[in-house]
Amino acid sequence: MSDTKSNVNQTALQKLTSPGWLFLLAVVLGILTGLFPHPYAITTAENLGNIFVSLLKLISVPIIFLAIVSTITGLRDKATIKFLGGKTLKYTLFTTIVAATIALGLFLLIEPVSVQNYASVTGSNPYESVSYWEFVLSNVPSNIITPFSEGNVIAILFLALLFSFAILSLPTEQKTLLNNWFSSLFGAMLAITRLVLRFLPIAIWAFITQFIIEIQADHGELTDLALYLTCVVAANLIQAFIVLPLMLKYKGVSPLQVVKASLPALNLAFWSKSSSATLPATLNVAQQRLNIRPTVAGFSLPLCTAINMNACAAFILITVLFVSMSSGVAFSPVELIAWIGIATLAAIGNAGVPMGCYFLTIALLTTMNVPINLMFVILPAYLLLDMLETAINVWSDLCVAKVVDNEITDDQLKGEAVS
Repeated sequence: MSDTKSNVNQTALQKLTSPGWLFLLAVVLGILTGLFPHPYAITTAENLGNIFVSLLKLISVPIIFLAIVSTITGLRDKATIKFLGGKTLKYTLFTTIVAATIALGLFLLIEPVSVQNYASVTGSNPYESVSYWEFVLSNVPSNIITPFSEGNVIAILFLALLFSFAILSLPTEQKTLLNNWFSSLFGAMLAITRLVLRFLPIAIWAFITQFIIEIQADHGELTDLALYLTCVVAANLIQAFIVLPLMLKYKGVSPLQVVKASLPALNLAFWSKSSSATLPATLNVAQQRLNIRPTVAGFSLPLCTAINMNACAAFILITVLFVSMSSGVAFSPVELIAWIGIATLAAIGNAGVPMGCYFLTIALLTTMNVPINLMFVILPAYLLLDMLETAINVWSDLCVAKVVDNEITDDQLKGEAVS
């Protein structure tokens, strides 16, 4: 990841950090407005909500493309990518796929969308009468413009990867020029994002108001929301306390020693809610407390910070299924399994974007033509979940870096990874 992009992300984090009391005030006012509705307040909430949804749709799609391209094209030379990158990517993909799989299993076990609510929804099903191959073909773009005009996130992810690896094959001068260009565009989109998110408390008030009015006629939605949050938290805790320690243990590393050494970085990650802002502390922990060699830490951890998003994969999968099923969308067993791969790829594409998991989820739902109003009811809880998820992502980064360091000998590092 380039220094320019890292600085942009950290600046964005500072700009996005709004006083917590504003969000709390928005939630309280939304509840009061919903419990004691006034026609003018209801109309205002609907209009402001629609405006905010439109703005999010405006920024969510291009920011995904630019985040992926600017991150991947900022990697080092091909020899480093082939050796250290291959090792890091292997464990990144493994842990992220496992996180998404656990998320799907918990979703099917807990069933946060009640049968009554699911059956009562009438409307079109985006997957109805669409075969698996038709779904695949619809996401392979025939031109560059169509995925962006249609908001097809999966096709955009495909284009982003295609562009990224094509740029990596170019001469250094051209690669650097294009990386700087895409990173600058990414910075511009983050500036627009900061502007939009300044109105976040107003959006929270609008959607909480609408949600309270809706659930007064159906209390089942509150139960569904509680079960949904249980799914997300449980998936994250299983990943953090079972999956990652088992991976360390299997590779002959003491999980207890690693977690003790990692506490300073994990504490900072929890409160900062940013893997990028925590990266200096993560690197210090890796080299000084975990004895990871500087070459391995210096390459693996920045790469993991950009693409290793275990908690994000779990959040995306559970949230997409919850919101879409609440709107009446049905999924076949094959499609449910396919979402493990989609959530994994989307999480990797997060690339350190502020509130990236949230925006990616909105973009995916928009592609499916699913109403996203429920996302703004989830938003207050997400602001808290983000703290837990960031800490788990950094914990996973350190676990992957430690395993990679244990697998590589000094001779291999000198002979294969040339920076």
